[in-house]
Amino acid sequence: MMNAFDQPQTVLVLGGRSDIAHAIVRELGSASLTTVVLAHRGGGDVTIDGLPTGANVVSVDFDATDHGSHAAFVEGIASEHGDLDVVIQAFGQLGGSTVNTEPTEAGDLVDVNVAGAVSSGLAVATQLRKQGHGVLVVLSSVAGVRTRPSNFVYGATKAGQDAFATGLGHSLVGSGARVMTVRPGFVRSAMTDGLDPAPFACDPQDVAVAVAAGLRSKKSVVWAPGILRYVFAILRIVPGVVWRKLDR
Repeated sequence: MMNAFDQPQTVLVLGGRSDIAHAIVRELGSASLTTVVLAHRGGGDVTIDGLPTGANVVSVDFDATDHGSHAAFVEGIASEHGDLDVVIQAFGQLGGSTVNTEPTEAGDLVDVNVAGAVSSGLAVATQLRKQGHGVLVVLSSVAGVRTRPSNFVYGATKAGQDAFATGLGHSLVGSGARVMTVRPGFVRSAMTDGLDPAPFACDPQDVAVAVAAGLRSKKSVVWAPGILRYVFAILRIVPGVVWRKLDR
């Protein structure tokens, strides 16, 4: 359970190899942090540098597309490690160069980014309701706010994840549990390595600072960097012909 200073003791990361999630865990790290569970596909141990002395980091296998396993998985983590204070939903894929034209590849991306987000998110919500406390932090993207022609399938998956997260948050009101949706812009991370940075690009640490501040103030939506909230208030309503030109 969160301590008197609203600092987490147990953190579960779904997508345990995410460097953005690692930065968030480090930013949340305090003397109260006792357990970090890094759930990821592919096996092997993953570590996070810079955590408080005594924090136990555990790696476990997790597959976002194994939807039927998610309820038992989350329940088992809580049974072994105690109540989950913060759960970070950090898994996701960009898709390959043909994802906008190849139906199977696009379907696989939807299965990870949307279906996986829904099935794991519902499993986490069940556990947090049972506890009567805890936060699900969902790493969404500004790509889902208005989909760009150049990556519209990926954008559509993030729009689906974002809509699910915000709706789930409303459904948890009054339960003691909550959801915080995080909308980063372009993040210079392992997933975007080799891509040209977009305007207002940031680093994982910038997202981590925004997430930590959002958790302290109990926000339901966080933008990283914050200026993107105002940028997309305009971009949402620009005419389609202008939007397409901006994507060139």
